[in-house]
Amino acid sequence: MININGTLAAHSEGTISVENRGLHYGDAVFETMKVSAGKVFFWEDHYFRLMASMRIMRMEIPMNFTQEFLEEEIRKTIASNSEKASAYRVKLLVWRSWGGKYTPTAKDVEYVIFSEAIEQPFYILNEQPYEVELFKDHYVTSGLLSTLKTNNKAINVLGSVYAEENDYQNCLLLNEKKQVVEALNGNLFLVKGYKIKTPPITDGCLNGILRKQLIAILGQLPDYILEEASISPFELQKADELFVTNTMVGIQPISKYRKKEYTTEVAKDLLAKLNVKARLVN
Repeated sequence: MININGTLAAHSEGTISVENRGLHYGDAVFETMKVSAGKVFFWEDHYFRLMASMRIMRMEIPMNFTQEFLEEEIRKTIASNSEKASAYRVKLLVWRSWGGKYTPTAKDVEYVIFSEAIEQPFYILNEQPYEVELFKDHYVTSGLLSTLKTNNKAINVLGSVYAEENDYQNCLLLNEKKQVVEALNGNLFLVKGYKIKTPPITDGCLNGILRKQLIAILGQLPDYILEEASISPFELQKADELFVTNTMVGIQPISKYRKKEYTTEVAKDLLAKLNVKARLVN
């Protein structure tokens, strides 16, 4: 089922006007969330990131867009799903209402909530071969807009096509300074001994929810030192581990980059702690 501005409809019956600024101009932001046993993982973080993204995009935030209201709309959408499951993938997409061309005249926003059943209620470690390569055809621009979850994803789409055509499971994106920013579908962490690095937001990486959670977890672990610092392509082959994080997968270890193969010890350790936190944090 989908929820369009509060009205439930089947996927095959739900319609959105072609006069849609998200469709025409990429004037939309979204959140993808994991829901397990009726609980939205890290819902407060998702909500405040959505509100921050809307403000940065200068969208008018409706008075009823409270944390409680949107959570109830998510629950309502899931409850109406004919395919009952213990876990769901939920996407909340918000766009500015039609008006004007590049400069909007309308101040209202509209939204849609999608939900689909998934198999895994918690995060598990995928240890299947997972090879990556650099995607160098286009670059992420370092800056605030690159950190938002908008529907401007042309680089990610083209990178995914490149990965599929060349039998890679993922690609790593570079910014205009040739620094490694992130993967196609999540943030990147690099492990070298007891030191762990992840690119800073200023490099243009997504301001990821799981990135934030892992940074908080690592801040409480004396065995590791976390550094938010730029990563050069040359560092990739010197690392002990590389892994990608996103809300749906949790932690995805990278097994190979070019001739370098990686271990997964730190990823396993952090995944266990992440699952505990997902159960406890709202």
